[in-house]
Amino acid sequence: RRNLRLTDAPPTTRTNTPLRQHPTQALLDTYTIYNELGRLENLKIGLVGDLANGRTVRSLASMMTNFSDVSFYFIAPDVVKMGQDIKDELDEKGIAWEESEDLLGVASEVDVLYQTRIQKERFGDRLDEYEACRGIYTVDANVMDAMRRDAIVMHPLPRLDEITTEVDSDPRAAYFRQARNGLYVRMALLKVLLKV
Repeated sequence: RRNLRLTDAPPTTRTNTPLRQHPTQALLDTYTIYNELGRLENLKIGLVGDLANGRTVRSLASMMTNFSDVSFYFIAPDVVKMGQDIKDELDEKGIAWEESEDLLGVASEVDVLYQTRIQKERFGDRLDEYEACRGIYTVDANVMDAMRRDAIVMHPLPRLDEITTEVDSDPRAAYFRQARNGLYVRMALLKVLLKV
């Protein structure tokens, strides 16, 4: 029987890194995309919501630089736009990206629409800024109508109001399957780390 301390794990398995990454979420998101779409190349991915603070979207953008013909759309209120460090990484690796304010237009183009919540806890005393950007981009029936039939919606959960519950029954809503995949991917990672 072995005792595992979090400090013994390699840095790539830690859930909170100085670069504001979430490696295990990136693994499960990559697995979910592959499981849902059957490929990791030739993808258009729309990242929506709190892109400045969301470790999941930052990690997914970094992870997807390992695959060819991937491009990104960043849709976020001004105060939570994608960080320049991620944009620079994508530029360095030749990954196309653009910022947009047109959620419906992007939804009609992408293979993956990855929605995140606006993280109130990141705003501190600036609650007026939080209230101003919360709810600007919501995945609802109109967005789903704009999406292609073979596209998927992902979300790292928990959600607040950024995806309406009417979307849950749409087969393209992959976020509950994504959460289930997280269990399996993390179990496999623990098995590898513990060598059992």
